[in-house]
Amino acid sequence: MRDVPQLVRPAGVAGIDLPLLTHYDPDGRRTALTAAELGGWAARTAGLLHDCGLGSGSRAAVLLPPHWRTAAALLGTWSLGVAVSFHLAATAGLPAAGPDAGVPFDVVFAARERLGSWLEDIPEAPHRFVVGTDTARDPRDVIGWRDFEAEAARHPMAVPAPALVRTGSAASGDGTTYGQWGSIAREIAERQDLRAGDRIVIDATEHEHPVKWLLAPLSVGASIILCTDPAHLDGIAAAEQATRVFGRPA
Repeated sequence: MRDVPQLVRPAGVAGIDLPLLTHYDPDGRRTALTAAELGGWAARTAGLLHDCGLGSGSRAAVLLPPHWRTAAALLGTWSLGVAVSFHLAATAGLPAAGPDAGVPFDVVFAARERLGSWLEDIPEAPHRFVVGTDTARDPRDVIGWRDFEAEAARHPMAVPAPALVRTGSAASGDGTTYGQWGSIAREIAERQDLRAGDRIVIDATEHEHPVKWLLAPLSVGASIILCTDPAHLDGIAAAEQATRVFGRPA
């Protein structure tokens, strides 16, 4: 896999001012980020974690659904060489990237709406950030957790002391390396016939694993349109002039 920050640089995207990642929430609210904007949020995340003392060899647990803030958290975390463990509803034949028993985490990112149902399964960590991925819930009202967006926004849009992301380094908690994730992402992109300049609508309820909704499109320079309500999938595809819907034949 390419150096993680390269995935959000404008060079591989058709049109520097066009959205690289567009997110629709269940109420139809649209958030669109260019490559520079998403890269800026990833850099702010890296700055936040760097100030927490994290870097290569650190471990992060991510309990987040597909969302633009999830993309920022993941890309920023990987930019520092931090290994990520995903806590997903299903991994469907992909490496689980789950936690290793007894191995502590340095940071946890959790969606506000998942804290209640997953509370007993949330791992301990010295740094805990709640992420607003549900507009109906306020991420600032969780005692003992810091608001991710507010904390990250205090940092500059530049990666501090960027880590050299090596292909053989562990990118996830189960030991899957950056190189292996890159190969998986490219294989998925090839199977889906994803190409540079594509605008791809993705049903976030069906494709929760980040290698599908995030890494595969970015690996070929395609832009991402996340739909969180399958009933609106075709309408969003038409409105966004999408070139394809992920999971359907071209």
